[in-house]
Amino acid sequence: MADNSPILITGAAGAIGGVSRTAIKLLREHDLPVRAMVRRDDDRAATLRDMGAQVVVGDLTHPTDVAEALDGAGRMFFSMAVSPDYLEAATVVATVARAVGALDALVSMSQMTVSQMTATSVGESHQQRLHWLSEQVLDWSGLPVVHVRPTVFLDNPLFTTLAARSITDSGTIRLPFGTGRTSPVAARDVARVVATVLRDPQPHRGKVYELTGPRTQDMTGIAAEYSRALGKPVSYVDVPFDEWSDDVLAAAGFSPHVEEHIATMTRLQRENRYDRFTRDVELVTGQPAQTIEEFVAERAALFTP
Repeated sequence: MADNSPILITGAAGAIGGVSRTAIKLLREHDLPVRAMVRRDDDRAATLRDMGAQVVVGDLTHPTDVAEALDGAGRMFFSMAVSPDYLEAATVVATVARAVGALDALVSMSQMTVSQMTATSVGESHQQRLHWLSEQVLDWSGLPVVHVRPTVFLDNPLFTTLAARSITDSGTIRLPFGTGRTSPVAARDVARVVATVLRDPQPHRGKVYELTGPRTQDMTGIAAEYSRALGKPVSYVDVPFDEWSDDVLAAAGFSPHVEEHIATMTRLQRENRYDRFTRDVELVTGQPAQTIEEFVAERAALFTP
């Protein structure tokens, strides 16, 4: 990549997690040119400009928008919000990048669940199926792809706003995870991996990185980390899925596609499908993933009345 070739980052105005936004910040700290693709030119786009990023407005499902965003770019991070259009966007990115781009690396955001899926598995959410198919398309494209597969994000409402509500009300984390074990990862750690790969992709091309927190544990262990971080008792209460779905999930106002995805993630958590642990965050960045205790301590105000 020429020194003046911008790195294209999509999903830069996303809300939950902010992986793209944090990756832009990290890349700009190394004075690398960044082009951020957003759906709307709003306050979030203005924040990206303040970071020093060039902002382009477009739709990842529109080939002309993608071609304009890719013009002159040397590397790309493909990320998109949970959406029924995810596969279409990945296909447009792959075909346009092959036709008009000159990428020496394309980092793709995926999900760790993909590693346990097959061409005919049916137990996953529609969004998880779209991620699996998108990986196939990007691999078939022949582009120099790096897949990043995080497990569930610590920044997810399950562990932040929803947990804060019940911790404030009753000192409990109320979720239908049963005894399933999990190792949630902070979005900042995922962004560190993405930025590291984009700075020097040569050692990483063709690889898959599965990103988790520093340990896997059940929800009782996770509640103990909240307790240590907040300096007060926090316990886990396992609630029936139907009760949680009716009282919490249905009231959250998500679209049907997002609601089905979260419901499926919850079921898979209970079935122990998220009992995964890797050191890939440390392998790529040289620094270990953030613990839940550290993550919660940084956000103590969120969990305080």
